[in-house]
Amino acid sequence: MEAVLTQAINRLEAVIAGEMMALNARDHSGLGDISHRKNQSLLELTRINRGIDAATVSGDLRDRLTTLRERLDDNSRLLELHMEATAEVAGLITRAIAEAESDGTYGAPQNGTKRIG
Repeated sequence: MEAVLTQAINRLEAVIAGEMMALNARDHSGLGDISHRKNQSLLELTRINRGIDAATVSGDLRDRLTTLRERLDDNSRLLELHMEATAEVAGLITRAIAEAESDGTYGAPQNGTKRIG
């Protein structure tokens, strides 16, 4: 059963590595497929885990699981960074659109001066 779990870990690590490479390269074209494959891998790991007794797991497998946890944490941080950047860009676009649509009548004074008329 450990061999099956190790193979599943290998597949998930490959998916995570691909996602991180795509994010770092700013290539978002395949992220939907990567997300699907990552979900499938996590489901597979969950199912395999049900058949494993934690007390009998080898040290090598524990090490692999620790490494997987570290890679998942790195992946999570990178995804969070990209989501924050996306939210910031969306906020800038929203403000720009609002400013472009406004005639300035009800806007705050600019440069400390009042608008007249």
